[in-house]
Amino acid sequence: MTAPLEKIYITKAEINELPMGRYEGPIHLIHTPDEADRVAKKLKKEKLLGFDTETRPAFRRGESYLPSLLQLATENEVYLFQLKQTGFTKKLQKILANKKIIKSGVSIRDDLKELRQLANFEPAGFVELADCAKKAGIKNLGLRSMGALLLGFRISKKEQVSNWAKNELTSSQQTYAATDAWVGRKLYLHLDCLGLIFAQTADC
Repeated sequence: MTAPLEKIYITKAEINELPMGRYEGPIHLIHTPDEADRVAKKLKKEKLLGFDTETRPAFRRGESYLPSLLQLATENEVYLFQLKQTGFTKKLQKILANKKIIKSGVSIRDDLKELRQLANFEPAGFVELADCAKKAGIKNLGLRSMGALLLGFRISKKEQVSNWAKNELTSSQQTYAATDAWVGRKLYLHLDCLGLIFAQTADC
């Protein structure tokens, strides 16, 4: 049974009036393949992960880049995998292919399409939160606007087009990236409490 939604739309002006929110827990920046595999082994025990990626922005016609960062959020920690340094290891691929571990986020099809350029794996266990929100009649389908509407805070866009391919990420970049994955997990839990999580999707 679904709980009634108090509101299905929020304006930009209303979002700008909300307090700023960000992830403030432990952030682990993963640099090496061995570190990535150790964390992947730990993440095998999780039931729900917030998911996101970051890619170096392209400003010229014909220019494109592969994902630079993979973010996975647990209840108490966020892991940032610097894919240029760690590689997209087999054990990381298995986490994203494990249907028993829910991975939740927004616009995940594009993220997975890009990740599959790094390695040919079959994604499973993914929930596209925008699909769930749309079926419930919610009009705001972006991560930030959904966060504002459902969680009551706004998220900074400051680092959105920063260089994610750098070997050393600033603390601001790390917080930005961790917040996106954390919000993806929080939105899943909120929508689930409202009875608005529908079929899992990974059609990419």
